[in-house]
Amino acid sequence: MQSLNVSNEELSRLGQEALQQALSYWATLDERPSYPATTGEETERLFSRPWSEQGIGRAVFDDFAAIADRGRPSTGRFFGYVVGSGEPVGALGDLLASALNQNTTSWRSAPAAATVEKAVTGWLADAVGCPGFRGSLCGGGSAANLMALAMARESRLPANETGARPGIVYASEEIHMSIPKAIALLGIGRDNLRLIPVDGDHRIRVHALDAAISADRAARRAPMAIVASAGTVKIGAVDPLDELADLAEREDLWLHVDGAYGGLAALAAPEKFRGLDRVDSLSLDTHKWLYQPLDCGCVLYRDREVARKTFTHSGDYVRILTDDPVESFAFFEESMELSRRFRGLKLWMSLQYHGRAAFRDAVRRDLEHAQLLAELVTARPELELLAPVSLSAVCFRHRSKDNAALLKRLVARGRVYLSNATIGDQFALRVCFVNHRTTHADVRLIVEEVIAAADELDP
Repeated sequence: MQSLNVSNEELSRLGQEALQQALSYWATLDERPSYPATTGEETERLFSRPWSEQGIGRAVFDDFAAIADRGRPSTGRFFGYVVGSGEPVGALGDLLASALNQNTTSWRSAPAAATVEKAVTGWLADAVGCPGFRGSLCGGGSAANLMALAMARESRLPANETGARPGIVYASEEIHMSIPKAIALLGIGRDNLRLIPVDGDHRIRVHALDAAISADRAARRAPMAIVASAGTVKIGAVDPLDELADLAEREDLWLHVDGAYGGLAALAAPEKFRGLDRVDSLSLDTHKWLYQPLDCGCVLYRDREVARKTFTHSGDYVRILTDDPVESFAFFEESMELSRRFRGLKLWMSLQYHGRAAFRDAVRRDLEHAQLLAELVTARPELELLAPVSLSAVCFRHRSKDNAALLKRLVARGRVYLSNATIGDQFALRVCFVNHRTTHADVRLIVEEVIAAADELDP
């Protein structure tokens, strides 16, 4: 009969092999192409294999190189999407968290792990200027936004017992895709999402929002929540949070801020986020702008009782037999998950290892990189900046080339990776800086590579 037990001696050898492969990967990041040169056919051939009846043992580690070569590298020259850089101390924390295998569902299940997560969510709240907010870690901004909107619904139009009633949610036309998805999943209905136009800086027009709320009230509809952006995914625009807080207070609406991309920039540039401390809830992604390994999102909220009203529904099998305020704590009473991995350990280790100042400086460098790229683009007559640079996203185009074809050629060259966006009716080359490994030389390489790729295209 086969056994899943592995001897300590073999585990030691496997652990050394895994660590050596990770170290080799990190050491060779600068030598790797900015995006893997692979195809769907190749990856299917390499990895779509049957589950063998007999194990292959240590040979499974031989697959790591092939997987690494065909994955998106965390090099400082990857500028696509909003993907952090996988800080190595955090990665080691993930390894240790998996070794511990703690179910961070309550203090009773994992006393130290639950306490660590409560501590790090408090650190995050303090870092963005929201002291006193509570919260929990989750998979990412989509889960955080879903939980926040569930709290918004339950606070204004309670639905847990009787079912959802139509309530109106307001957001800018630049809002992230996770918001309409959450509204659909909660039964609110996407027809009840009002997308408000933006101004020249891509921020929500508060007067237009005010008018939309008034129109809905006049039609006897039920305005429920405003969702603001603290860093839109395309260009990093930050909505006027103070003005929105005034409006939400006046209209008795829940104010949620999607800060999954940009919210943690408040650590380095708090002046861009005035009013953030006045919101009801906030989503953050530490696997973006705190550079942590995936996954590690966070939802923060002001009122614990609203969270408990929204998420408390417990079976007898999880009943906690103590009145001690610490020992009776349960994340499942304040979030949608029961089983939860120990995400807090990588944050606990990484944030303490480096210290707050190091992260603040890294975020500040990313902001500086964006401004430098904007200057470099503006200095080239054949290039055009397409949107203001609010945080660390830069959108621009080549004036005389097919920019979609240019982007394909640029990626094929393998030295930098950019993504794309649509600004107005223009196809944009989009760069996003959320990587602690990026240097000024990497920033300058972007423009050099765009020009070189353009020169290789047919006239």
